[in-house]
Amino acid sequence: HVQLVESGGGSVQAGGSLRLSCRASGYTASTYCMAWFRQAPGKEREGVGARYSEDRISFTRYGDSVKGRCTISQDSAKRVYLQMDSLKPEDTAMYYCAAGPPGLYGCSWSESSFPFWGQGTQVTVS
Repeated sequence: HVQLVESGGGSVQAGGSLRLSCRASGYTASTYCMAWFRQAPGKEREGVGARYSEDRISFTRYGDSVKGRCTISQDSAKRVYLQMDSLKPEDTAMYYCAAGPPGLYGCSWSESSFPFWGQGTQVTVS
């Protein structure tokens, strides 16, 4: 049974930082694309960061709106992080961790490529 549990959300002032954490269970995270998506009220869900690493293959991508401000990392086969710096009010959203098999060209932003999702953690920037 695959489970993803996010933590680390909260309220922060503009310019501040947060580190979100996603704990995976039921499978080995290193064999999947691990991604962070976010959804603000009234907006579509968008990809924030995604990574895949196995043996000598490594792939990382970021959404255009967060490039240079976010870093996705993984410290074990079971936990993935999203470090967010220089936060802006427009970063306010529910952030979701997702996992799915890699595609031919790495990790997709298509939600259908990610069969496993967490419940989300709220980030509010004021």
